[in-house]
Amino acid sequence: MAGWTRAMNTALVLFTRDLRVHDQAALAAAVREAEHVVPLFVFDERLLAGRCAAPNRLAFLLDSLADLDRSLRERGGRLIVRRGDVVREALRLARASGAEAIFLSEDVSAYARGRCSRLREACTRERIELRVFPGITVVPAGALTPSGGGDHYRVFTPYWRAWSALPHFERAAPPRRVSLPHGIRAGSLPSLKSLLDPGDAPSPELPAGGERAGLALLKRWLPRGLAEYETRHDDLAADRTSHLSPHLHFGCLSPATVLARAESRAGAGAGAEAFARQLCWRDFHHQVLAARPDLPRADYRPRGDRWRHSERLAEAWREGRAGYPIVDAGMRQLAREGFMHNRARLLVASFLTKTLYIDWRVGASHFDALLVDADLANNVGNWQWVAGTGNDTRPNRVLNPIRQAHRFDPDGDYVRRYVPELAAIAGRAVHEPWLLGAAARRGLGYPKPVIDHAAAAEELRHRRG
Repeated sequence: MAGWTRAMNTALVLFTRDLRVHDQAALAAAVREAEHVVPLFVFDERLLAGRCAAPNRLAFLLDSLADLDRSLRERGGRLIVRRGDVVREALRLARASGAEAIFLSEDVSAYARGRCSRLREACTRERIELRVFPGITVVPAGALTPSGGGDHYRVFTPYWRAWSALPHFERAAPPRRVSLPHGIRAGSLPSLKSLLDPGDAPSPELPAGGERAGLALLKRWLPRGLAEYETRHDDLAADRTSHLSPHLHFGCLSPATVLARAESRAGAGAGAEAFARQLCWRDFHHQVLAARPDLPRADYRPRGDRWRHSERLAEAWREGRAGYPIVDAGMRQLAREGFMHNRARLLVASFLTKTLYIDWRVGASHFDALLVDADLANNVGNWQWVAGTGNDTRPNRVLNPIRQAHRFDPDGDYVRRYVPELAAIAGRAVHEPWLLGAAARRGLGYPKPVIDHAAAAEELRHRRG
């Protein structure tokens, strides 16, 4: 349009957990409002020294950043890479490029909120505008509050009703062109080896990261997987879950886009609703974490638990050597793939917290070390839910690993896939190898159960009254 000018000359977009160009509100606004845009990712030294230095997530992160850089280059820009303190590096680059504003996606963890607060203070001193946009969840964490009062929903079902009633949020189109200002040193992505401690390595069967991989996976899964989702998503052997969670965690896919594409599928019916509930659970945990930033450390609803301290039992659980094949299969899938089927996550978490009666923080820490999709809100929210200290309205439920195995892995194929010692045992007998005769058990190399589940479940009932 003749005479039309943008609002500013240069804007900086600080990428965090939003590594995409489609439906990226911060990037879209910067391109719309500024002549030049500086897309920046900072390898935060504080995070590299802590929980985010997990090898599996670093490998996926590097894939995702390389893909983001490729997408930006196709549009005339590129990803600028720095390492250090995020606020210091962002302000340094803003000054060097003459950026008048910094655009950022909002996040809910205590660390992310502290980072945003520090950045806001620094921008105020430098007279640089800070603009914060939604994009980590479908519904922003503070957008829904109970009509009866309170700053967040404590129970999922009423949150689901309110969440489902909201109109769809407008999604941002990908920019056609990203114009970098002249004279900016781009930097380069580090190698995975340079980010890892000596001896660390990612799991051998990790998925590929990046927006292209995420979009391709979504396109493959939707035609068949969505229609079957309600009836098949708990089928351990069939593995009909979407596997989209790592891409959602790193923001390679917009959760709003995923929801919209699922709901637009003709004939999906109940499958689309069941899948939408999973996206809603993700939002639910984020709004809980936003309201309770101490959630990774403190019980949401304390039960007076005096957890058992047994490194022997905890290590058997971590190694997939607890003697319950369905539990061990889940733990070994985690070690091999950096991923675990959702039903298996529930099983292994219940076994640790309800059968072994070991603190949920032990489990959350192990998941955090290995899961590619170890989103803080979902990880601790789900662990507390299973442990009975979180948002579950039935805090003392105990999942029986044998009943669960017979129901969700009736032929034993999931167990045989991940527990090779038991591969020769046919059918559902694989779930209870201790019932085999002495001759059949000999030479399996598989451990006896570390605990009697029935007795442990009864003990829990007495502990919690």
